[in-house]
Amino acid sequence: MSYLVLARKWRPQNFDEVVGQQAVVRTLRNALTRNRVAHAMLFSGVRGVGKTTLARLMAKALNCQQGEPDVPCNQCESCTEIMAGNAMDLHEIDGASNRGIQEIRELKENIRFFPAKGRYKIIIIDEVHMLTTEAFNALLKTLEEPPAHVYFMFATTELHKIPITILSRCQRYELKRVPFAELVVFFARIAGAEKVAISQRALEMIGREAEGSVRDGLSLLDQLFSFGGAEISDGDVAEVLGLVDRRIYENLARALLAADLAGCLDIFEQSHAAGMDLKRFANDLLGFFRALLIAKVKARPEELLDLSDQELSAIKDIAASVSQETLYQYFSLLLKGSEEMQYSSRPRLVLEMVFVRATQAGQIVPAATLLERLDGLLAGTVPLLQGVGRPVSLAISTAEPEPSVPRAIPRSSIDSSFGTLPEQKKNEIAPESTVSQEQSGQSSPSAAVLPAGREVKRHWEAFVGYVKERKRWMAPVLQLCASARDEGGELVLKFDDPSDCKLLQEHDNLKLLQAFALDFFQHDFRVVFKVRGAQAIDDGGGDEAESLLAERRVLANDPMVQMTTEIFGGQVGSIRTGSR
Repeated sequence: MSYLVLARKWRPQNFDEVVGQQAVVRTLRNALTRNRVAHAMLFSGVRGVGKTTLARLMAKALNCQQGEPDVPCNQCESCTEIMAGNAMDLHEIDGASNRGIQEIRELKENIRFFPAKGRYKIIIIDEVHMLTTEAFNALLKTLEEPPAHVYFMFATTELHKIPITILSRCQRYELKRVPFAELVVFFARIAGAEKVAISQRALEMIGREAEGSVRDGLSLLDQLFSFGGAEISDGDVAEVLGLVDRRIYENLARALLAADLAGCLDIFEQSHAAGMDLKRFANDLLGFFRALLIAKVKARPEELLDLSDQELSAIKDIAASVSQETLYQYFSLLLKGSEEMQYSSRPRLVLEMVFVRATQAGQIVPAATLLERLDGLLAGTVPLLQGVGRPVSLAISTAEPEPSVPRAIPRSSIDSSFGTLPEQKKNEIAPESTVSQEQSGQSSPSAAVLPAGREVKRHWEAFVGYVKERKRWMAPVLQLCASARDEGGELVLKFDDPSDCKLLQEHDNLKLLQAFALDFFQHDFRVVFKVRGAQAIDDGGGDEAESLLAERRVLANDPMVQMTTEIFGGQVGSIRTGSR
C-alpha cells in the first residue's frame, strides 16, 4: 500500500477532531441537531484551515444512516464510501478545472435525479471563485430554489471574487487561522502517536512556519519525520526548513539597540554562513522589531503575537529598556532596508548598511524631555521632580498691584505664605488706599477683588522678557509673532508662517503659555493663534484658560484671603502660580 501523508492520515473524521474553528463547528452541529441546515453553504478562509474537511463532515452527517444527527458513525455504508472517496451521491468538483458554463449545465442536469443510495446529493465545489461569470449566473436560479434532495457546499480562499448575487444565496462560514498554541499542541499529539521524539522548541518553530494552516504544518512535520527518523532536534528543523534560530534575532536586536556594529556584523555573518535566505532573514528581523513595538505599547502583547512564553519574556525584557520612539525608528530603518533589498542585486550589502545606519541612529529622546533638559541647563538648575507642586506666592499691597493670576491652592499653602512675610505686608499696606466692597461696586461679600491688568500692546516686550526668565526657549519663538492684541477675551497671537507657532501649539507648551499670559497681563482671556490668511486656532487652549480663571476666582474668594485684606486694609496685589 502506498504511503499516506500526514495531512490525509490525520484529516478529521468527526467534528470533535477539528482543530480550531470552534465557533463554526458549534454552528454546524447545532444546525444538524435542530434540522436547520442551509441548502447552500460557503466556507472561506486561508489555505489548510479546514474548509473542504468541514464540507465533507457535513456530507457524512447528512447521509449517515446510524449515528446521531451531528455525529457521523464512520461505520455505515454511506460514511465509509465518503471516507474512501467513492460515494455516488457526493460530487466533489474542482472549480479551477471545471469553471465554464458547460460544466455547470451538466451539473444542473445531474442534480435533477434523486440520490442513488443516500438521502441527499451533496455538491462540493472547491475554489469556487475560479468559476466564470457565466457559470455563476447559471447557478443563480438553482441556488435560490434547489431541489429538496440537494445540498451545495462551496469552498474558497478568495471570498471577494465571488459575485454578491451568489453570496446572498449562501450561508457563509469564515474560517480563521488556527491559533499558534493549538497548532503546537496538535503537532505534539501527532509526534507522540507517530513515536517520534521532538522538542517543544522545534514544534514551536514548525507551528510558527505554518502561519495558522494545519495542512502546511502537517506537510512540514511529514518532511521532518522523513529527515530525522525517530528523533528530531532543533538543528534538524532549522536545517530542513531553512530557518534561523529565533535567538539569533534576539541577540541581533540587543546588539543593534546597544549600537554594537561589530556584534551585529558577527551575528549576521554566522547566519549567512549557515545558508539562510537574506530576504527571509530581513523579513523575520522586521517581524521581531514589530513584536518589540507591540510589547512596548500593549499591556497584553500575547493577544497579537504567536510566541512561546520564553520568547515573549525575552521580547518584553528588551522592549522595557528602550523608548517607543526608538523602536519605531529602528522598525522604519529595517522596513526601508527590506524594501531596498527586493530590487537590489547585492542584498547583503544593503542589509549591512541598514545595520550601520541603525547603530548610528542611537536612542531617541522625546522632544518634551529635551526641552526640559535644555531649560535646566540654561537655568543652571536641575528640573523639579515630577509630582512636586509649583511654588505659589500671594502678595497683598496698597500700591499699584503687580499683575498675576491667582490659582487655587491648598489652605496650608496660603497660611504658609502669609506666615513667612508679616513685616513685608505691613510695610506695603497703607490705610488710605483701602478698597471696600461698596467703593468697588460689588454687592456680594464673597465677590473677588482682582487687580487691574496690563495692556498687551504696551507691555508685550516686557511679557517676552517675563517668559524668558521662566522658559528661555519660548521667548525667541514669541519674538517671531507678527502682532499681539487683546480682542475681548482672547489674546490673539498672529504669525506669518504656521511653522513658527507649531511648537507653541503643543498641549503642554500652550498650557504653560496660557498661565504666563494670565499671570503677567491679569486679563481674563485665552491664548489664540492666527496664521496670516487663515482662521484663528485655539488648539483646546480655551479649556485650560477657563480652568485657570476659575481657580483664580476661587482663590480670590478664599475666606483667608478676604480676612487678610480686611485686617491689613489692602487689596489683592498679586498671586503668582509660576515657577518664580
